[in-house]
Amino acid sequence: MPRLILKCPYLKGGSDKTSAHLENLVNYIATRDGVEKINIENRNFSSTTKQGELILQLVKEFPNTKNLFEYEDYIENPSLENASEFISIAIEENFDEIGKRKNYVDYIANRPRVEKMGKHGLFTGGDDSLVLSKIADEVANHEGNVWTPIISLRREDATRLGFDNAESWHNMLSYYSIDIAESLKIKPENFQWYAAFHNEGHHPHVHMVCYSTDPKEGYLTKKGIEKMKSGFVKNIFGEELKEIYIEQSKRRDELKQESREVLLQLISEMKNDTYRNSKVEKLFIEFAERLKFSKGKKQYGYLQLKLKAMVDEIVDELAKDERISKAYGLWYEMRNEVLNSYMNNLPESLPLSQQKEFKSIKNMIIKEADNYNKGIFSFEEIANDDIDIAEDVYLKWSDDYKRACKFLYGTDDVVQDFEDAFCLFQSEAEKGNALAMFNMGRIFADGLGVEIDMEESYAWYEKALNAFHKVEDKKSWKYTEYRIGKMYSQGLGTEEDYEKVAYWLTLSAKERYKFAEYSLGGLYYRGQGAEQNYGRAFDLYLKSAKQGFPYADFEAAKQYYEKSAKLGNTFACYSLAKLILAEENPVEREVKKAIEYLKQASTSGNQFAQYSLGKLYLDGEYVDKDTLKAVELFKLSSEQGNEYASYQLGKLYLKDEDITKDIPSAIKWLYLSAEKGNQYGQYLLGKIYLLGEDVPRNKEEAIKWFALSAEQGNEYAQFFLDNMDKFYNTSVSLAVSKIFHHMSKTFEDNVPLKSSGVGIKVDSKLLRKLREKKMAQGHKKDDHEQQNIEL
Repeated sequence: MPRLILKCPYLKGGSDKTSAHLENLVNYIATRDGVEKINIENRNFSSTTKQGELILQLVKEFPNTKNLFEYEDYIENPSLENASEFISIAIEENFDEIGKRKNYVDYIANRPRVEKMGKHGLFTGGDDSLVLSKIADEVANHEGNVWTPIISLRREDATRLGFDNAESWHNMLSYYSIDIAESLKIKPENFQWYAAFHNEGHHPHVHMVCYSTDPKEGYLTKKGIEKMKSGFVKNIFGEELKEIYIEQSKRRDELKQESREVLLQLISEMKNDTYRNSKVEKLFIEFAERLKFSKGKKQYGYLQLKLKAMVDEIVDELAKDERISKAYGLWYEMRNEVLNSYMNNLPESLPLSQQKEFKSIKNMIIKEADNYNKGIFSFEEIANDDIDIAEDVYLKWSDDYKRACKFLYGTDDVVQDFEDAFCLFQSEAEKGNALAMFNMGRIFADGLGVEIDMEESYAWYEKALNAFHKVEDKKSWKYTEYRIGKMYSQGLGTEEDYEKVAYWLTLSAKERYKFAEYSLGGLYYRGQGAEQNYGRAFDLYLKSAKQGFPYADFEAAKQYYEKSAKLGNTFACYSLAKLILAEENPVEREVKKAIEYLKQASTSGNQFAQYSLGKLYLDGEYVDKDTLKAVELFKLSSEQGNEYASYQLGKLYLKDEDITKDIPSAIKWLYLSAEKGNQYGQYLLGKIYLLGEDVPRNKEEAIKWFALSAEQGNEYAQFFLDNMDKFYNTSVSLAVSKIFHHMSKTFEDNVPLKSSGVGIKVDSKLLRKLREKKMAQGHKKDDHEQQNIEL
């Protein structure tokens, strides 16, 4: 792992006593008896007694010298040479404390082994020659603080990276000086700096002198030093860090796989009746009981200290599980690999309950305890119960490819990073992933983190097209056919050919792929590659809309739907409304129009419009929340056979939130939904009969509905079937199981990633955004949990 040592003292007058003491020490060091001359013959001899005494005094007077590379070398091998190297650098790095600035500038410019750029070794930005005496006077007479950073490398690192000469340091510091000024809180136009490169045998290093022309300006904090050092690491070790991050990606994949294996193993043990943790369940019940009497928001940041301690105890007990413990250890190991590059002392290892990255586990425990008190038990929330359940064409995407997409586009949790995206896409493309090849083409075409290179872009698009064809030759698939057609339509890796576009999109559309139906509709509308046919185009648009209209250019479809809606076509009204509301940021005028279209279609009896409008009223999206209005619309839709509307009604009557709890009504609507084959209704009925909270427990009914739901792929229904007789306290065991599930996901989500900003630092605006998001999740601004150093 690359390492760099940065010391950043400043020159400021102290007391006479301190100054005299330090001056006497330096005089003693400089004039001490028995100074050993190092030569080829005796360099590896053991250090002398006097050297040892002097080193003890140095580390006593200047404790920070223990962090020097030279001290590490001396401790490992206390030879004459290593002792002499340490004594020299220790004196040099603390020479500033005497307070004689003029002497300091002269010293770093003329001392032995300084690499001179002219008459002396001092340099600054640009190529102008410097007059040493003038600069020494300027620094000595400066009224403000003068910082004297010292940047030290190991000899092998300096030689390998080309930082074993003054010119390389001059170029790097000239480039990085603005960032140094920012770390010192100095305006760039006021920043003045000088430096000299000392080509020491073991550890070549650079001395700098930095200050502001405005004496009142400038100060350096601990975070400023971290930021400065992080920047030096990036500028010196940049290429090697990229290799480290690639290696981290591989290790991250291994850890993610480990997390999945932990979860699968845990569920497997539960199925085989071998996993029990009665202590966790006991702690959970005790906490839930105490939580009943807690006022205020049920979030960790808002709880009383005693309740927080109970949550921490549950987390730490869970962390004793061998697999969770192993996953946490791997997480720590990976995080420290990054921190070690720019931190001399790594943060103290903390128990899982005190690690802020895993705070969501605590809120998960609180949520489950609150649900337990309310009689709400669910192994997992249903992610999507809307009627527009989109087909997931990405199930076969690799983890690397999905992560690369997150870096390329950015998400709420992942900062956009073109470098990481490029590395991951390139790695996947080289493995033969056609999707990654396509994205490589886009990166070079749009200049996303690289120079725009249309030839390179064309080459990658051509590879992607050939790869798509090979995949299609092996096995026909509507998604591959669609991608091939789109590449011919845009001339990506080939010439534009609309006849081929029409051919491939027709193949895909025949398999009812909604994106292909939409795109093919556009060809018929414009008469490209097919004879212009408005009727055929409209038919394809409608087929696509019925499946959930794609996120694309909707203007042509809007024109069709608007014309048809004006003629009283209720399905066109519904489709147009869904089209408008599917846009990322629909304008208010369009939203109002969409609501009116839904109302028009709903009044005319369109069950899909009734359901969609009901969902809007239920969620309070685009309209004022009105649960009673939602119930009315769901009933109208359900009466026409809409299974999702029946399911929504069943959930509403079961919850006792916005409407009065009515178990008979809940059962009635859930039966209607389940009997029409709705897997979510079947799953919910199974839970009701298994738990026996609101109806008499009926194991046979529970098995019946769980089995029907599981046949449709509902994994949570399958979980209940497999564990029907194995829990002595079903509700508590379910809560603990869900917490374990959440823990494994939290490990996946919190693997250390390279941050944005300078080097490895996180951008301050991003940190502020994250803090705001945390507060929105229930953490008080003055939440007095232990605060770790933010890296």
